[in-house]
Amino acid sequence: MDDSVSVLVVGAGPTGLLLAAELLRRGVETRIVDAHPAPLHWDRATVIHPRSLEVFESLGILEPLLAVGVKQRAVRIHSAGRLLGEMDLATCGSRFGFNIGISEEVTEGILGDYLVQQGGEVLRFSTLVGLRDRGDSVLATIQCNGREEQLSAQWVVGCDGYHSAVRELAGIEMVGHDIAKPWAVFDVTLAGWPQSHEVTYAYLDDIPTILTSLPQRRWRAYVRPQGPDTDLVADAASTVQRYQPDVAFEDVAHPTRFHCHAKVAARYRAGRVLLAGDAAHVCSPAQGHGMNSGLQDAFNLAWKLALVCRGQGSQALLDSYEAERHPVGEQIVASGEAAEDLQGEHTAAERRVRDDMLLAAFADPGTRHHETVAEAELDIDYGGSPVVSGQPHAVLGPGQRFPGTVELAEGERRMLHEMTFRTGHTALLIAGTPGSGTQLEALDSQIRDLRDDALIEEVLPLATGDVNGIAQQRISRAAADLLGIGDITLLVVRPDGYLGLRADSDHLNAFLNYQMRLRE
Repeated sequence: MDDSVSVLVVGAGPTGLLLAAELLRRGVETRIVDAHPAPLHWDRATVIHPRSLEVFESLGILEPLLAVGVKQRAVRIHSAGRLLGEMDLATCGSRFGFNIGISEEVTEGILGDYLVQQGGEVLRFSTLVGLRDRGDSVLATIQCNGREEQLSAQWVVGCDGYHSAVRELAGIEMVGHDIAKPWAVFDVTLAGWPQSHEVTYAYLDDIPTILTSLPQRRWRAYVRPQGPDTDLVADAASTVQRYQPDVAFEDVAHPTRFHCHAKVAARYRAGRVLLAGDAAHVCSPAQGHGMNSGLQDAFNLAWKLALVCRGQGSQALLDSYEAERHPVGEQIVASGEAAEDLQGEHTAAERRVRDDMLLAAFADPGTRHHETVAEAELDIDYGGSPVVSGQPHAVLGPGQRFPGTVELAEGERRMLHEMTFRTGHTALLIAGTPGSGTQLEALDSQIRDLRDDALIEEVLPLATGDVNGIAQQRISRAAADLLGIGDITLLVVRPDGYLGLRADSDHLNAFLNYQMRLRE
């Protein structure tokens, strides 16, 4: 093991693999270590949400995931023998109107291949046992194959799960509580299942059970066991067969009981140590947000940490990682707590009240849409971040996700967001009204002269009409309206797909101020 590195990533689950690969893609010397001797052969997480699919698409590794996974197009919630409500993911606002059902170890394999493509590898049998802050670096002590080695790193990121050695050595507390009642999980074939295999089924009965689809018409069943020694399959079957009495549970695999927690790290950063994924937040598995949120942690952190390592961005960028992602950790934990409460022990009268409440909620189009967007993890807004700027806007404001459903122009199949798949920022300069050609041409030239190449990778002028030949691409009027474009609007899209800057006027000062905010 070499004795120095820019970034040490501890933990080779999905979060750590994505972070290490993205740092390597940006030219940052990165080492990733993991205590396990080999990748896990099975892990219980299963759902990839639409926002995570957008991340995979931007990295160019979506197709392998789609090829092996199964689409989950809706979520149906039941209780007491009746359907209470449905979330149709086609309405979520993403190009991907579905979840993907796939076991976590397969996702890890795809991300592991991506790491290798970037020139990386996981150093296994490697356990972090010590961290010492040396001011300008961190000295990590790693136990590897029975011997201790020391590695100097500018930054250490703990992606090593709930029992994170990085978090404990950094002295960061997890705030929250343990979830008292355990969960259990197993994989199964449901012989005689008469309904769609592209739906997630949640049953809020006496023994709550959730069925999520897997490839080859398999299912992963999550169940709250009736007791510490009960038969897990019998527990789940007693609920499911209330709705589908002729279904048989066959070829059961990986029956496992596990305990959950509702906790968020008090801080995501302590000096040169950062946390991501389950090392930073753990929540109920009921909504499938744990792994997905970790992937988004990594995607948010990678570009910021790369700029800092290359001396092209300020360390305040790393404070913005906590400012943006810590509230998300709190949000998913709170949402999981609400789901736990819905599944808690209730009297018959309390269940009727709960069920009536859910029926009314899902009957309301606004509430149903809100829940669907939250399920897809498309409700994240960084509008309060210290590193986004510009005025709020009713259509698309700073800190909001750049939409993935806007077509570039009529008759073209390309989506506008595909033009922003870069390791750096993309500046979109869009003219929305006739007669703005001279101004667009001047602004395009000035922004290219003023841009910091380390931050702004590309400047792309677009227009709804002919603008003296300056616009490289045509954008439809309908697309411009979807973005709220007036005369000329400058949109700076971050590498993670969120809007860093929106300027509808005073474009040059806004642009300079945004670059300065990232650098200083």
